[in-house]
Amino acid sequence: MKTMTCKQLGGPCGYAHHGESADDVINAQDRHLKEMEAAGDVAHQPARDEMKARWRKPVSGLRWYRDAKRRFADLPDD
Repeated sequence: MKTMTCKQLGGPCGYAHHGESADDVINAQDRHLKEMEAAGDVAHQPARDEMKARWRKPVSGLRWYRDAKRRFADLPDD
């Protein structure tokens, strides 16, 4: 299990996401950003907008995804 924060994934806060894989923490970040947006947290809005835009631009989105996976792999286990 490894941990990445919202900030490490492009967000504004230190909320910790835990997972066995990079996909686990990326999906947790997506849920976190959706929840914060729904709660009206404007600090998370730019990161949420960026996350939504990644899927409209597959090449740059894939670059972000590969980078996040690489950074996750480099982390020590919890």
